[in-house]
Amino acid sequence: MRVALASLPAEPGRDNEDFAAAAPGAAVLLDGAGVAGAETGCTHGVAWFSSTLGGLLLGTITAQPARPLAECLADSIRVVRSLHADSCDLTHRASPTSTVVAVRAGAGALEYLVLGDSSLLLGDTAGGVAAVTDRRLDDVSKKLRGPVDALPTGSPEHTTALAEYRDALTGLRNRPGGFWIAGPDPQAAEHALIGTVPLESLESVTLLSDGATRLVDRFQLTTWQEALAVLGASGPDELLRSVREAEAGDLDGRRWPRGKAHDDATVLHWLLP
Repeated sequence: MRVALASLPAEPGRDNEDFAAAAPGAAVLLDGAGVAGAETGCTHGVAWFSSTLGGLLLGTITAQPARPLAECLADSIRVVRSLHADSCDLTHRASPTSTVVAVRAGAGALEYLVLGDSSLLLGDTAGGVAAVTDRRLDDVSKKLRGPVDALPTGSPEHTTALAEYRDALTGLRNRPGGFWIAGPDPQAAEHALIGTVPLESLESVTLLSDGATRLVDRFQLTTWQEALAVLGASGPDELLRSVREAEAGDLDGRRWPRGKAHDDATVLHWLLP
């Protein structure tokens, strides 16, 4: 199994709330989410939540290869909940959550699960690429983030508008008409995007957090196919370098409005034999 992995925190010295790992025939990527340093009700923190859930999920999908990925995710959420239900307030509006991308190869097919706004790229043997992304969070956020995008990133006014936006977004989390993400409730796993692809049709499988997909979906500086070509030629480090270079040229978000000038960014690139 040939896997290349790169990950950068949003700022040096800060916790990286992304988590990615691989085992023979399987891989996971999670992008943890809180409320920008606000109280979460959890004494452990967002990075603990995403890494604990990710490790449990990877172990579950490899140990139980016949069990559907969504059921494995629900089981893993239940276990994480049991680990801190007695010490943390899991009813808190800002309780830690995480996106999830999981893939597993077996019986001639690749199974996948995507929950939240992280992405999965499927590179085929003909040179094409298909992107699987859960757009429900984007659809909801577009209706709410107008005041945020109108202000310079990092300004006091932007910080205030961002806090109000995130508070409104939290009210739409894990409910019909809103968006779904892994948190305290295992039922969120039932709303993940799932599918299968014949293994013989694939050349590569790539898992990316939204901090790593900015070049394509937010900055529109490249295409998925071009990003996959960079990964194949130079690896994940080069893709993340390009992301940081673009961000550094627009720190106040005038060209590309966004919540944070930099975000945690992670890429796991798996080349199939």
